[in-house]
Amino acid sequence: MGKAFNVSLAVFAAAGSFLFGYDAGVMTDVIASPHFLKYFNTDQESPIIGAINSTFNGGAVFGALMGGLTMDRFGRRMTILIGGLICCVGAILQSAAAHLAMILVGRIFAGWAVGLLSMAVPVYQSECAHPNIRGMIVGIAQQMIGVGFIVSTWIGYGCAQAPPTSSLQWRFPLAFQLIPAGMLSLGIMFFPESPRHLMETDREEEAMRVLQKLHADGTNEEWIQREFHEIKTTIAAEKAVSVPGWRIMFTVPQWRTRLMHGVAVQVFTQFTGINVIGYYQNSMYKGLGITGNRALLVSGIYNCVGPLANLIFIVFILDRVGRRKPLLWGTIGITLALISEAIVNSQITQDAKGNNFPTSKNNSLSIAGVFFLFSVSVIFSLSFGPISWVYMSEVMPMQIRARGNAFATGIGNWLVSTFWAQVSPTALKELHWKFYFLFVAWNLLVTFPIIYFFFKETNQVSLEDIDLLFGERALGTLPDDLHKDGVVVHAAAQEVETQHEVEGKKA
Repeated sequence: MGKAFNVSLAVFAAAGSFLFGYDAGVMTDVIASPHFLKYFNTDQESPIIGAINSTFNGGAVFGALMGGLTMDRFGRRMTILIGGLICCVGAILQSAAAHLAMILVGRIFAGWAVGLLSMAVPVYQSECAHPNIRGMIVGIAQQMIGVGFIVSTWIGYGCAQAPPTSSLQWRFPLAFQLIPAGMLSLGIMFFPESPRHLMETDREEEAMRVLQKLHADGTNEEWIQREFHEIKTTIAAEKAVSVPGWRIMFTVPQWRTRLMHGVAVQVFTQFTGINVIGYYQNSMYKGLGITGNRALLVSGIYNCVGPLANLIFIVFILDRVGRRKPLLWGTIGITLALISEAIVNSQITQDAKGNNFPTSKNNSLSIAGVFFLFSVSVIFSLSFGPISWVYMSEVMPMQIRARGNAFATGIGNWLVSTFWAQVSPTALKELHWKFYFLFVAWNLLVTFPIIYFFFKETNQVSLEDIDLLFGERALGTLPDDLHKDGVVVHAAAQEVETQHEVEGKKA
């Protein structure tokens, strides 16, 4: 079946990423619903709204970390299935909410599911992808996150036309996620398990069949045999080291370095400010004098722009230009856009109630403000959006791939996102345009230097050969006292290492 099947697998699995985007985006319109605010006796700038968003992110931290255990024990597909089922529970609780506690618990369940899916889907995609198109394959995850945002926004916009007395304004958008969650749960087990997980669990014949199904095009049998041998050899070396617990990720120097790369790219993604804009763009539009249905309409257009840019990038650009250059240029572009946005906001004049004075200058500034927010989305989609998932899933060695991606997603993405979700409503209210400079300072002082000096270029390198970018093959550099942490290196590991050295000399 080859490339077509590989792409279809990636797209279907990315229904989990769709749920990520939908669940994160749906609350933008829900918390703007007059009926929702009246029903729960709150307003858009209250700590309750921050709590609704931060409980979702907090649940995602737990879900992502849990995924490190379920992926090793039950596999990649089963972890995605569990995430889909938990999402169904969360959707039912939220859409049927009779009081605030049900909303909060439902958001925790939804976050739990999205946390599992956000780390499992890129790993599943990357382990099934051909190195030459891995950027595009894993980039589909970010594409579907964007599509989820689009669908959530336009469903929210449509439901906002319901009468102010109707709970349809917010119940239907929250219930809609049952459809993709149910489809994912019913369909994922019809796709094959990752060949690398099959090899790790001693199902070599099945792993070969899956490799054939994923990559065979009638002309590359030799490449498939070589890929099979390399996966088998590398996993044999890694399995020769029994690695209990999570502490080992911080003990082996190479693994610790690679883990930090995965965490860093996720943290840097959050410090672009993209999720703050996604969650609270209606509040930002209000600061630009755009309110009501007009704000919802602008929000809907905003959520379409990023995925379109992302699609062009992953299909035509990503696997040609690599990972580092787009991240560096993206950091510069987003920083300039945020500085411009802050300057525009600082020049808008408002009355005592926070409403813009109806002047031609303010109208022009409002248009400019929207343009720079849109610019952040486009630049993000040409850099951190897809690459954060691609790079994270690539740099982790097989032995800690599940736990490493779980840690990077849970801590680097969701824990930092939880922080911004909680503090942003207050920060926007108190700091106004000065808030943007927090992200500007981080990008200039932390993100750009670390990417420039430390990030590796992983483009079109096999997952096994990425070991060599970090200095060692398979096992990394094991410290002399590693046995004290419960790790035993078997003789087989040394034999495999020797085999690699011999092969290297022959080459």
